[in-house]
Amino acid sequence: MDFNFKDIETEVQAYWRREKVFHTEIDDAKPKYYVLDMFPYPSGAGLHVGHPLGYIASDIISRFKRIKGFNVLHPMGYDSFGLPAEQYAIQTGQHPAITTEENIKTFRSQMDKLGFSFDWRREVRTSDPKFYKWTQWIFIQLFHSWYNNKTGKAESIDLLVSQFENDGSAGIDANCSETKNFTADDWINFSTKEQSDILLNYRLAYIADSWVNWCPALGTVLANDEVKDGVSERGGYPVERKLMKQWSLRITAYAERLLKGLDDLQWSESIKETQRNWIGKSEGCLIKFEVASEGRGGPSSKEKGTEMLNDNNFYIEVFTTRPDTIFGVSFITLAPEHQLVPQLTTSEYKNDVEEYVTYAKNRSERDRMTDIKKVTGQFTGSYAVHPFTKQQIPIWISEYVLATYGTGAVMGVPGHDERDHRFATHFDLPFTSILKGVDVKENSFDEKTGILCNSDFLDDLPVQEAITKAIEEIVNQGIGTRKINYKLRDAIFGRQRYWGEPIPIYYDEEGIPHTVDENDLPVVLPEVDKYLPTENGEPPLARAQDWFYKPLYNSPEVGENPIDQSLQGPTNLSKGEAALTPIQQLKEGQGYETANRSN
Repeated sequence: MDFNFKDIETEVQAYWRREKVFHTEIDDAKPKYYVLDMFPYPSGAGLHVGHPLGYIASDIISRFKRIKGFNVLHPMGYDSFGLPAEQYAIQTGQHPAITTEENIKTFRSQMDKLGFSFDWRREVRTSDPKFYKWTQWIFIQLFHSWYNNKTGKAESIDLLVSQFENDGSAGIDANCSETKNFTADDWINFSTKEQSDILLNYRLAYIADSWVNWCPALGTVLANDEVKDGVSERGGYPVERKLMKQWSLRITAYAERLLKGLDDLQWSESIKETQRNWIGKSEGCLIKFEVASEGRGGPSSKEKGTEMLNDNNFYIEVFTTRPDTIFGVSFITLAPEHQLVPQLTTSEYKNDVEEYVTYAKNRSERDRMTDIKKVTGQFTGSYAVHPFTKQQIPIWISEYVLATYGTGAVMGVPGHDERDHRFATHFDLPFTSILKGVDVKENSFDEKTGILCNSDFLDDLPVQEAITKAIEEIVNQGIGTRKINYKLRDAIFGRQRYWGEPIPIYYDEEGIPHTVDENDLPVVLPEVDKYLPTENGEPPLARAQDWFYKPLYNSPEVGENPIDQSLQGPTNLSKGEAALTPIQQLKEGQGYETANRSN
C-alpha cells in the first residue's frame, strides 16, 4: 500500500491550522505545562540538523502532555539580534532587519513542514522593540538595585543611599566591586560624580574595565567559545585580549544562592555537579607579598589597581586554598595582563616582557587553560618578599594565570601543584616538599594529606590542621584575610555592534549615567549610514551623531545627553520572557523604518 506522505501531511497540517489545534487558551480546569525550546538564530542557511533534533524531542513531550490532559504552552521564537546578521548586512548593504525577516520566513516554512505543535500566535523575536522593551526594563531594575548580603537579596539602591547618608559605609555588607570606607559627613561632602562612582561599585548593572576577547576585524567582543587558536570562529580573524569598558551584570552576587538552589533541583547529579564546578566555590585566604625595593622595575604609583602598603612599598595579593603550603613558595606568577606588570618589569627585561604580553593577548582564555602541557613564561626582573621567611622570590608572568580569576596572581608551590611543578621544572626554579616522606622531584604531590615539615610553626601538623593554623597566623599578622572565591564571573553585557538592543542609559554633562524613564521605553535603534566601526574604532552606533532620545533627554536642564552609544547589549536576559508577549513584528503594516520614526 502506497502512503503519500506529502499529500497527507499537507492535508493534516491545514486541518491543524484551520481548527487552531495548538492554540493555548487560559483554562483553569487543566493543569498547566510549559515547554520552551532554545530559540534559533535565523541564519540565511535555514535550519540545520541540530534544530529538529531538539525540537522533535520537545514536541513529543508537548503532545504527550496534551493527551494526558495538560494545558500545554509550547511557543517558538527567534534569537534575531546578533553578529551574523550584521556581518551579512555589511557585505550586502541591506539593513539587518530586512535580512532577518527574510530568514525568519524560511525558518517558519521549514518548521511548518516538519509539523511541530507550536502556538505561533505567541511567536517571539528578540529584535522586536515590543520585546526588547522588557529586556531594557530588566536592565533598569538591575541598575537601580544592589545585593544585600545580610538579607540575601537585591534591594533598591535608594536604601543604600539612605544608609550612606545616615551612617556612611559602616555596617554595609554588600556584594561590590570595590569597598571604600567613609562617614555620613564624607558622603554628604562628596561631589555628585563621586557619589555616582561609589554607587557603581554596588549596582547590579555597572560599568567596569574588563578583559575581553577583542576582534578588530569584526569590531566586536567575542565569547570564549567564539575563539579558537587565537582567531575568531567566524571568519578566522585575529583576536586579542583587551581591557575595555563594559556594562556588566553582577551575577556573582548570587553565587551562593545558585549553589544552594542546586540541592533541591530535580536534575541528575552529574549535571548538578557540572553546575557546581562552573560556579566553582573555593575557601581560602588572600596573602600579601610585598615587592622588594631592590631591582624593582618601573616607579610605583598610586593609580587604580596598584596596591600600596605605604608611600614607598606595594604588594602583590594572591588567593590560595592551600595556605598550608606557604613555606613551599619559590616564585610568584602574574597573569600577563596584570596591572602591576609594567611597574614590576626592569629595564633589562622590558623588551622580553612586552613581547610575551603581546603573545598572551593573542590567546583566548580557553586556549590558555586547555593547552596545559605547553609551558611558557617570562621573568620580570623583580622579586617579592616571602611574608614569613623574608627571603626574596622571583616574580614571573605566565599565560596559565588568568587576570579574570582570583587576583590574577598565584604563589608558585612546585612541590604541591602540578602546574607550578611543570613551570618550575621548565625554567629550573627551586622547589621542595613540605610534607614528610614525600618526594616531589619527578611529580608534585597535590593531595591534602600528610604531615608538614620544613614549615616553621606548621611543622608536625596534619594538612587540615595546618590550613586552619596558617590562616589564623596570616590574619593575626595582618598579611592577609580569609576569603571565599568563585570561578563564576560577572556577565559582560556590552557588545560593540549595531544589531542589538540599545542600553537605556544617558549621561549628563558630568558623565554620570542615568536610566531612561520607563514610560519612554523602548529605546530603539537609530539609522546609521554603515554598520562598520568608525575610523577611530568606535562602534557603529557612534555614527548616529544626532541620536538624542526625545527632547526630554536633550534639554537645557540636563545638557545634551545622548543614549549610551559605545555599549549595547545582547539579548541573553530575554530568554526567560519567551512566551509572555505575543510578537507580531512587521506583520501589522509597520516596517522597521516606520517603527523608528514613530519613536
